[in-house]
Amino acid sequence: MEFRGSDILSVDQFQKEDLRVLFDMAAQMEVYATRQKVTRVLEGAVLANLFFEPSTRSRVSFGAAFNRLGGEVRDTTGFTFSSMAKGESIHDTSRVISGYSDMMVVRHPEEGAVKQFADATNIPVINGGDGPGEHPTQALLDLYTVMKEHGNNLENIDGLSIAMIGDLKYGRTVHSLAKLLSLFDDLFFTFISPKQLRMPREIVERIRGRKHRIRETENLEEGVKDADIVYMTRIQEERFKTKKEFARHRGRYSVDRQFYENHCKDGTILMHPLPIDNRPGAQEFNDALHGHPKLAVYRQTDNGIPIRMALFALVLDVADKVHDTAKDALWYHPERIDSD
Repeated sequence: MEFRGSDILSVDQFQKEDLRVLFDMAAQMEVYATRQKVTRVLEGAVLANLFFEPSTRSRVSFGAAFNRLGGEVRDTTGFTFSSMAKGESIHDTSRVISGYSDMMVVRHPEEGAVKQFADATNIPVINGGDGPGEHPTQALLDLYTVMKEHGNNLENIDGLSIAMIGDLKYGRTVHSLAKLLSLFDDLFFTFISPKQLRMPREIVERIRGRKHRIRETENLEEGVKDADIVYMTRIQEERFKTKKEFARHRGRYSVDRQFYENHCKDGTILMHPLPIDNRPGAQEFNDALHGHPKLAVYRQTDNGIPIRMALFALVLDVADKVHDTAKDALWYHPERIDSD
């Protein structure tokens, strides 16, 4: 793909060579993401971070990534504090904001809405999640994490066994990640979910059409026993029409240390796009897993910064200039940010 000036709306835009370019750039960004160095390559640039659906990690991660490149960020959160609450159209909102900024990141509860933002302007737009549709940058950071956890080489993804668990019907993270993974060779997908929350048929057929093996089951113990990667997702209350319908599925799947020892093979990597539902009766990953060497969820979230920095640099065409303004970070930062 041509990164320069492109909208990033779907993982369908990416081929394996594009992933190699992006991940090579992300590796170069890690020195800035970990606060060892500072770059000002986007000094003067403005990102409009438009989130019309609740978010913590994605919104802050996009903003922090742009800031790490020296740019400025302007946020808006929810409909209540936007002119859409007054009836303004997506077209008008996009056109107006594009006059104030150099790039937009948009999250919206309706599938396809982010593309409407992109269609109304020529500045680049990144999809930060559109309802049950896609979340391309989450899938990219997830795949980057899979690569780093398995030898830091894209070729090592071939042949892996991946178990995806939970809300596979509405979970845009698993939709996007499954599509990206299908670009590789000889994978074994296990989709573990209640029948009502199964992976959409079009995604299953796409994977099957690329000659990968697929197993679908409701049984967690059976489904994870051979997995190299366990990718757990939250049962999303906001996607259900009634609390009663949601309650039928909440807490269906949960993993703790004992479950891992009894049912996962040695070395299985545990991933989750977050947030984890930590309320009693849910806990997809139990708190007792904190500090487990194969729990990759925090390494996963950390990887969002270099991936998003790399996308910003490639799309705004400054990838070859990032290191020109590099200098040491002067403020205190701990060698490790986790407490385990």
